[in-house]
Amino acid sequence: MTDRLKKQLEFALEIDKEKNIFRQTHLSNHGRNENDAEHAWHMAIMAYLLKEYSNEPVDIGKVMLMCLIHDIVEIEAGDTYAYDEENKKTQAAREEAAKQHIFGMLPKDQATELMALFDEFEAYETAESKFARAMDNLQPLILNDSNGGEDWREHGVCATQVHGRQDKTALGSQTLFEVVDSIIKANVEKGNIKDE
Repeated sequence: MTDRLKKQLEFALEIDKEKNIFRQTHLSNHGRNENDAEHAWHMAIMAYLLKEYSNEPVDIGKVMLMCLIHDIVEIEAGDTYAYDEENKKTQAAREEAAKQHIFGMLPKDQATELMALFDEFEAYETAESKFARAMDNLQPLILNDSNGGEDWREHGVCATQVHGRQDKTALGSQTLFEVVDSIIKANVEKGNIKDE
C-alpha cells in the first residue's frame, strides 16, 4: 500500500466519527436527534434536487461536496447549536484547529483542496457557497417544521433568532427563502417560535 493510499484510508475511517456527532435537530416524525453525517447527506441530495432554484448557475458537484464536508470539523470541534451565542464565540477557532488536523491527515493536494472548499463554504461569497449555505439553513428548518416546531419550543427560540440565520438563505435562493419565510411565519402563528 502506498503512503498516499494509507493516508486516504485513514481519513476515510476518521470521518466515520461524524456519525457520532449529534445535533439539536430531530429526524422527521419526531425521531431521534440526527447526526452530522445524516445532515450532510440530506443537504447534498437537497442541493441536487433544488439546484434549479439557485439565484445563480452553480457547479452542483462542488455544492454537494461542500455540503458533505462542511461539518467534518465537528468531529473535534463539536456541534455548535445555531442559537447558542456563548459557544459561537469560540466556534471559528475550534473549527479552524479541527480543519487543520483532520483534513491535514490527507495527502497534501487533497488536504489543500478540501480545506479551501471548507473555507469557501464559510466565507459565503461564491454562488456555490451561498447555495450550499441555503441548504444548511433549509434542511434543519424543514425537519423542525415537520416535527411541529418541537426543537424551537424546547430551546425557547424567537423569530429574530430564526430570521438572523434564515434570512441569509435569500443569498443562495430567493425562491427557497420565500418558502423559509412562510414556514417561519406559520410557526410563529402556532406559537412554536416566540414572536419577538
